[in-house]
Amino acid sequence: MRELALAFALIFCGNVGARGQSSNTLPKTSDELPADPGVPSPVADPAREQLPTHAFWDKENILLFSGVAVFRGLDYASTKNMLARGREEILLPDDVVDNSAGFAALEAAAIATSIGISYALHRTGHHKLERWVSITHLSVTAFGAARNYALKSNHAGAN
Repeated sequence: MRELALAFALIFCGNVGARGQSSNTLPKTSDELPADPGVPSPVADPAREQLPTHAFWDKENILLFSGVAVFRGLDYASTKNMLARGREEILLPDDVVDNSAGFAALEAAAIATSIGISYALHRTGHHKLERWVSITHLSVTAFGAARNYALKSNHAGAN
């Protein structure tokens, strides 16, 4: 659920600035701006206009997506281990984590959502954010898995 909320927030926040602007009312380039004799015209920076883009499935994204998948798998294993040691999952309902297939599907959906958000950001030109989605997802999941393994067992009902 958190991944879905994050996806909507990232997608819609990127389009907020473009919403009330009509392409007919605003000039698109500096050539269309009215000339002011007292103000020097801005010089176009060719290096800025020619920003290199990368393929979505480049080496870095493949490594990041693989990392997300590995840590989501580790999250699955650490949660099952934590439950076997008598602890309770606090973020998800018992119906989800007790159903192995359902829980695995949830982990796979989280991976797919992360890749989908990255793709949407890639298509809109937000290449740094595209990478940071995976980095953040990977980091949060790694922390959660480490926390699950670090919790003490609770077999006899003692804390």
